[in-house]
Amino acid sequence: MKNNPKKLFSLFLLTIVIFSIFSLLQQGQKYIGKDYFDSEIFQSKLYEFTNNIGPLLLNPIDADEAKKAITVTDNEIEEHRTRYGSLSEQIENINSQYEDRISAAIDSKSTKVKAALIKERDAKIDDITKNFEDDEYIKAKIIDSKKRAIDDYVTDVSSEKRDLLNNYRFFAFKLTDVDTQKTTTFGDVDSPAAFSIKFGKGKELLKSNSINSNYSNNYGDSWYDDSNVSTRLEPSDIDEALIDKTYQYEGLITIPKNALQYAEFATDYKGFKANQIWYSIIWALGLVSLVLLLATWKSNKKAILENNNAPHWIRQWPIDVRIISLFVTIWALFISLLLVEDRVQYSYYHFSVDKLFRFGFAFVILYFILWVFLAQLVSVLEDLNSEEKRVKAYQNSLARKAFEKLQDLFLNRSIGFQSVILFGIIFLGGLGLGGALVAWQLFLIYIPLFLFILLPATLLFLTRMSYLNRIMKETEQMAAGRLSNEIKIQGKSALASHAKNLNDLRDGVRTSITEQAKSERLKTELITNVSHDLRTPLTSIITYTDLLKKPNITEEERNSYIAILDKKSQRLKTLIEDLFEVSKMASGNIELHKQRVDLNQLLQQALAEHAEDITKSALDFRVNTPDGPLFAYVDGQKWWRVLDNLIVNTLKYALEGTRVYVTLCHHNGEAEFVIKNVTKYEIGENVEELYERFKRADASRHTDGSGLGLAIAQSIVDLHGARMKIEVDGDLFKVTVNVVSVY
Repeated sequence: MKNNPKKLFSLFLLTIVIFSIFSLLQQGQKYIGKDYFDSEIFQSKLYEFTNNIGPLLLNPIDADEAKKAITVTDNEIEEHRTRYGSLSEQIENINSQYEDRISAAIDSKSTKVKAALIKERDAKIDDITKNFEDDEYIKAKIIDSKKRAIDDYVTDVSSEKRDLLNNYRFFAFKLTDVDTQKTTTFGDVDSPAAFSIKFGKGKELLKSNSINSNYSNNYGDSWYDDSNVSTRLEPSDIDEALIDKTYQYEGLITIPKNALQYAEFATDYKGFKANQIWYSIIWALGLVSLVLLLATWKSNKKAILENNNAPHWIRQWPIDVRIISLFVTIWALFISLLLVEDRVQYSYYHFSVDKLFRFGFAFVILYFILWVFLAQLVSVLEDLNSEEKRVKAYQNSLARKAFEKLQDLFLNRSIGFQSVILFGIIFLGGLGLGGALVAWQLFLIYIPLFLFILLPATLLFLTRMSYLNRIMKETEQMAAGRLSNEIKIQGKSALASHAKNLNDLRDGVRTSITEQAKSERLKTELITNVSHDLRTPLTSIITYTDLLKKPNITEEERNSYIAILDKKSQRLKTLIEDLFEVSKMASGNIELHKQRVDLNQLLQQALAEHAEDITKSALDFRVNTPDGPLFAYVDGQKWWRVLDNLIVNTLKYALEGTRVYVTLCHHNGEAEFVIKNVTKYEIGENVEELYERFKRADASRHTDGSGLGLAIAQSIVDLHGARMKIEVDGDLFKVTVNVVSVY
């Protein structure tokens, strides 16, 4: 806080105003326009005095008359008889009480102790037995117990009477019983009174009971003094032994002026008057300070608010932390106000420099806390006075960050709920331990909770943490490239699920590495095969072109060379076209024109296209197609290419003299095309490689073909959302194509 005199003085005035308003709200109703005799302190003394003078002074109990009026009901007899159970249960209880003590006396060979215990036990049993045999016997004991209760009450009342006369000796009264007209006088009621209250003659009568309402029967003696059996009278109150009566009085209760000399009364009276003066001065100062502040508000506003910014380091806190600290400061401000008020309220006992110093110190604390409060309030309001600032404050708030963390905690609900439950168990466990240390009886509850809840929860937490460490260690091994070890899956927890996911990731990485190695191998083969397949016809073209350049060749040779050039050129053209088509399909840069096509008719056309080649191939084609049309939504031209490639593939690689089975049928809502043949070349076990580009069953590549037939067919089938499956069983080669059929 800058050392600005104007600012310090303005804040000083504001402190006085705030404290005066606070004290006015707290004490105004007690002191403004009030007398000491209206105060709560005096009214409580008056109530206690009027409540007790009846049974203690005006109409005390006559013990002899009360004893004569004692009655015992059948219910009381039955209740006291069976209070501790039936006759057999009470006898069994008495025997169990003495059994161990008698056995100990026998073991120690104390014959006198043994005899005394047996005599005492038998006396109690005899007494209990008489309770069940004779009503008069137990009635006499109840009467005797009630008499002792009356004697205890009278003794207690005598003691309370002395205390009343000593503590309230400043009271004087003259009261007359309305019924008996008996008048009782205490003190000098005729001297000038500082206070008086009248009863009767147009005003409310003073009502008083014969039994002291403050009395509680703490003296209920034993029924069985001789046998020392702890069976007590224990009535709910003295009314069970006495008959309570209500008396009405008229008259006067006063406090003579000369009674102000008594210390008990004078201290409260003088304190009230002193507080009235002090608070009047404070409220007057508060009013003057308020007037000064309002008169110079423009300059004071700047001094108190605009130049009262919070320190820079406080403004770096998140806004919600600052708001919480602001409420803490408000609480501290309230406490400091109470502290200053306390110094004012009890200053009357004996005023001293020490008390003045304490009041000044409390006021300085209030002054400082008020400055801190204003500094925090102004800084918070300044940082929230625009939409942009509010958004920024929210973005940087601790609550938002905590909420995001909680959201992250519940990304996996199982972990989130388990964490919350575990935190709650540990918190309650610590709370329970603290309670058990304060009250040892709570250990009876805490020990089973510790054994069956807190301890298992702690062991579960430690087990999960050890499992988490194991998972993290194995994850480090994976990150280092060591993929041979599999993480052990324990149970069905979220950590076990995470371990399974890591194992799947490890398998995926291994598969990816394998696929990458395979891709590199196939890439090398692709380059080699493309180079070979392009070089072979190109070499022939170059060779026969050079031969055509010779002038001395015959016409027959020239025609022969030209025919070879044409064949090799067509071969090269087909190879390049197939390569471009596969590339377009792989990139997705191709359009399908689907329409409703009769697959049966399309198959017949494809077979008819190759009828001459089939006849020359020495293969026995066995075709099985439906009698009617079989429709599907396909691109007719592209689908014809699939059938054509599969038929051509069969003509090239089927073993001569064998049968080829071609089937088209409707199966489970799909059109299913199947072609089976026996291969002339041995096919490896890896069927998937047959889909690869430039892959041939003829590994030596002596046959014509681009090696792209199956790859093209697979790409077209995939574009249609259909399925193509290749199966090899020894030399049996089978291709199945399924596409959704329509009607």
